[in-house]
Amino acid sequence: MTDRPENGRHRPDAPCVWEYILCGGHRVMAGKTDADNDRLSLKVAGPNDWWFHVRGMPGSHVVLVAAEDRTPDRDTLNQAAAIAAFHSKARGGGVVSVSGTLARHVTKSRGAKPGTVQIRKERIFKVRPGLPEI
Repeated sequence: MTDRPENGRHRPDAPCVWEYILCGGHRVMAGKTDADNDRLSLKVAGPNDWWFHVRGMPGSHVVLVAAEDRTPDRDTLNQAAAIAAFHSKARGGGVVSVSGTLARHVTKSRGAKPGTVQIRKERIFKVRPGLPEI
């Protein structure tokens, strides 16, 4: 995803993200900055997309885009969680705890710093940081 349209002007509403395609065709996006994390989590993510973030450490917000025709399986969710762990301060660790929830359960308090959100209905994934094989 690019943050510049064809005319070269900057679109402030488009987050700058890393993008990955998982086996099965699922797309994953990871924010690069706190502001990108906010836009990705609160503006870009649809209510049925999955949202991930490493627990207790700074890191990227990661969104697994929901495919209309299928629900992600456990392996797909674990791969997205591993991407969240990779794009965090826990990258060098062994097994890492990653929070995941549907994006509809991600909110931001008024006045909260960029990149700070609150989540409900959290699910914990224990994964090793990593990126999908190309």
